[in-house]
Amino acid sequence: MNSQRYKNKKNRKTNLPMLFAGLLIVGVAFIFSINVLSDSSKIEEEPIQQAENVSKEGFIDRISPHAKELQASYGVLPSIIIGQGILESNWGQSTLASKYNNLFGIKAYGDQKKVNLETKEYVNEEWIVIQGDFRVYGTWEESMDDHTRLFVNGVSWNPRLYERVLLAKNYKQAAQALQDAGYATDPTYADKVIHVIESYDLNQYDR
Repeated sequence: MNSQRYKNKKNRKTNLPMLFAGLLIVGVAFIFSINVLSDSSKIEEEPIQQAENVSKEGFIDRISPHAKELQASYGVLPSIIIGQGILESNWGQSTLASKYNNLFGIKAYGDQKKVNLETKEYVNEEWIVIQGDFRVYGTWEESMDDHTRLFVNGVSWNPRLYERVLLAKNYKQAAQALQDAGYATDPTYADKVIHVIESYDLNQYDR
């Protein structure tokens, strides 16, 4: 009996290191798998961010060159692009603009890259908060391109919806054309765009 007990004890001593080694391997593999999953989720959820935190003057200086390029190619007034960008993005400081590069609150549809955020809309003569899916862009310039394409191509049910914005001879006509086309639910949207343009002399970029 003593001999058998000794054999069992010996076997237990021999197997313990192997058991610990096995547990260690499993534990390391489990921790590694958690880290991989954690890193993957960060990659999927992490927003694309603008590198600079710009001032008001810096914001205008940053987007005005591309706004003039869009005017040369498509005819939309730079003052309108810049003025709307200021209003819609709070000088590039809104969450949608600073983290997701969407300057104009452009909505996302289908399988477009998007983020779901709260937004305010004017419905039945009152402001309400709703959830909306918004486009995610790599740069501010990409959102400016998409904004201009909306004016050029219109919408599926009316390709000429924003034609008057492109044909406007000045920023006042263009701002009113935006409101008449239903670009924003805010009933004072045209006045706000005009006010921003005049306050910061943005029509200088139209010349």
